[in-house]
Amino acid sequence: MKWANVRLFALNFWHNAKKPKAFYLLYLIFILLTAYAAVSGIQNHVVQNDIREEHQDMARQSWVNNPDKHPHRMAHFGTFAFRKSPPLGIFDFGLESFTGNTVFLEAHRQNSVNFSEATFSTGTLRFGELSLALLLQLVLPLILFFIGFSSIAGDKQNGTLKILLSQGANWKEILFGRTLGLFAISLLFLIPIFLIVLIAMLFLNSEIGHDFYWVRLLTIVLGYSLFLFVVSGITVAVSASSNSPKNALLRLLGIWLLLVVLLPKTAQAMGSYWHPTPTKLAFQSGIEKEVIEYGDSHNPDDPHYNKLRDSVLAVHNVKEVTDLPFNYSGFVMREGEKITSKLYRKHNEDLIATYEKQNDITRFSSYLNPFTAIKQLSMSMAGTDFRSYIDFQNQADDYRYELAQTMNELQMEYISPKKKSGSEGKIHVVGHEHWKEFPDFNHQPTPFIQTMKEALPALIAMLLWLLITVEILLFTSKRARAI
Repeated sequence: MKWANVRLFALNFWHNAKKPKAFYLLYLIFILLTAYAAVSGIQNHVVQNDIREEHQDMARQSWVNNPDKHPHRMAHFGTFAFRKSPPLGIFDFGLESFTGNTVFLEAHRQNSVNFSEATFSTGTLRFGELSLALLLQLVLPLILFFIGFSSIAGDKQNGTLKILLSQGANWKEILFGRTLGLFAISLLFLIPIFLIVLIAMLFLNSEIGHDFYWVRLLTIVLGYSLFLFVVSGITVAVSASSNSPKNALLRLLGIWLLLVVLLPKTAQAMGSYWHPTPTKLAFQSGIEKEVIEYGDSHNPDDPHYNKLRDSVLAVHNVKEVTDLPFNYSGFVMREGEKITSKLYRKHNEDLIATYEKQNDITRFSSYLNPFTAIKQLSMSMAGTDFRSYIDFQNQADDYRYELAQTMNELQMEYISPKKKSGSEGKIHVVGHEHWKEFPDFNHQPTPFIQTMKEALPALIAMLLWLLITVEILLFTSKRARAI
């Protein structure tokens, strides 16, 4: 195979594909869709982050402006944690619209993340939002199919292919040349999108130098370049194995429906069937059942905490809790928080493990479906995947636990054990200056190393699909016919 001939075939396809006026109309429509998706994505990113930062500040002010109060009342007063949209969220929305962004943090309860966009929208959101990533994943492959379906089949039909072969060209040069030509056409659509993302990141985010956001963006560009080459190679191979352009187009549309609609939905359905998840009611009931078995810290006659009281009295060699050097009620609340948090995290880890098993089926399907592979890679690198959501949930619960335990420590230290237990009146309070001492919640993005671990299977799948595409082209070159 002579690479000079491959280059000639690539350039020939490049020039021929741009001759029809329909190409420029198609390109104009795509650019308009890109502009709309970019403006809406950037606007949504800016507005949502402004709203979340504003409400995080409001929650903080509400917390610190509380008057002198009993610490346990403050633990139940609680606060809110808001999740910021990552910088690359302007490119790939991922699961952002479905997972929620706000959680109420209080003692003894681990609340779910709420206020997702899906809860406030119509059912049309299930079909996907028009994002820049969606254009590259779903729309651009269709455009490449329409541009390249006649790349070989059209030459078969008009007899040009026989002339090329008779003049010394071979199938490998033709197939790889047309593939590279179609791939070069795809870059005309790809480059403007990433230029927009690059400019938006420069102007909208002051922290893009942190957490390897440039490396994330370059990885996304590499992934989509591999994906578009795979799409180009499949298009040319199908065209070469078809008897007519019409036949090639129908086959390509069938492949698009199979890879975009049928296989992803089948993988999700299989995951839900093989690894069912409990309902919210069953999940919460399971936690409450175990809490009852361990003991209720708010029940003064609970057997578990009666034993705990006796052991504490024995250790300090006193007969009454009022003789202890700390507030016993705060000690009980601290121990109760440890137990409930431990039980919740155990059940939550089991639930997440079930979701991960479901997601593993989708991840495995990446090796069968390049469309799934690029979607997984794109969401992971953008920080809008399931793992990023779980990371926020864990950060919020860690903060909640520290808040509750800090309030319990304040109760143990500052509420006199000599006075009658309670949280009413001015004798059972601590100074409001302590509220300011506890730091505000600050959501941190998922570390880059963890992101790479999540994205690695999809990246490997894309590299394997690159090799598979080359093998498909080589196989097609051996079996293709000029008529």
